[in-house]
Amino acid sequence: MPEISRFFGIVIRMYFNDHDPPHFHASYAGAEAQIRIAPLGLLNGALPPRALALVVEWASLHERRLLDNWRRLHSDQPPERIAPLE
Repeated sequence: MPEISRFFGIVIRMYFNDHDPPHFHASYAGAEAQIRIAPLGLLNGALPPRALALVVEWASLHERRLLDNWRRLHSDQPPERIAPLE
């Protein structure tokens, strides 16, 4: 599962040819969640509230690039890294 970004101990990944709807996986301190890209929201799992807020903030800034990576991964192309939240 390619790593897309990493910030504040949070790791963002996407799978090749993962199931719909378009989403990514975020992990932090042993917790993991699947986050839908559009509309942005929690699909499955859980993160601590502060980590989830940071992930949502980051994803809202990078929605277009996340969707581009989703399409790339469904075309068997490698994803592009996305800048971390600063």
